[in-house]
This record gives sequence, C-alpha cells and structure tokens, in this order.
Amino acid sequence: MRLNILFVCTGNTCRSPMAEAILKAEQISGVSVRSAGISAFPGSPVSGHSATLIREAGLEEPAPSSPADREAVEWADLILTMTDAHKRMLERSVREAAGKTFPLNAYTGMGDGDIADPFGGSMEDYRQTYEELRKAISLLADSLRRNM
Repeated sequence: MRLNILFVCTGNTCRSPMAEAILKAEQISGVSVRSAGISAFPGSPVSGHSATLIREAGLEEPAPSSPADREAVEWADLILTMTDAHKRMLERSVREAAGKTFPLNAYTGMGDGDIADPFGGSMEDYRQTYEELRKAISLLADSLRRNM
C-alpha cells in the first residue's frame, strides 16, 4: 500500500516544511511526503529559523516552497493543514481536496486548535511550533505504522 501525504500551511516556508521533514525522518514504508502553501511563492527557501531547527534535529531540509495547487492535491491521498482556515481555503480553490483534507491537530486527536504560525517571530516561537508539530506527527506516525 502507498500513501502520499501533503502538509499545507500559508507560505510553505515555516510550518509545513518542518512537518514534512519530521514525518520523512520517520521513514515509514510506503509513505511519501511533500509540503505546499496556500499562498506560496514558488521557489522561496525554508525560513531561517525553520531551517535551523530542521538541521539541529538532523533532518533533511525540504525543497523550496511550492503552491498547494491542483497537481499537489491530485498527488496527495491525505492532506494535513496547519489550520482549519487552510482546509477551507484549499477545498474552495481545489475541489478535489474535499474529503481528504483535515487539520493536523484534529486528524491526530490533538484537539481542534491550529498549529501556531511562527512567521516573523523569535527562535523560541519557532521552537514551540516545532515541538507542537513533533508531538502531532509522532501520533500520526504511530497510526500510520499500525495501519500501513
């Protein structure tokens, strides 16, 4: 069985690249991971603080940003957004996203809250977001291992 997972945030430079790197490091057989942004400027680098945290954890840095467009949605079997608003925006802009798009925290049982956007914040803001992502993705990885 194969499963393509797409993480989506706003610009694809902070949260979704960290989520992508964290899940890729789990090396779950049959799972492919990408990330994209609702308002991504294609080719933008991962933010400096996100890149630092990814490197500190010894993870592989994701590719530059890409948009959450029809191609990305069609590639994905499961789309996990950082906020409920991202889910709604994506489903409005790409009809095929409906039924396979969920906020990450809700999908993993972490509650209905959004993953905080650290954009423009301090290293500590980014670290808090990274830790929130790490916890949610640990639950996701456990579930994937049980069900793949």
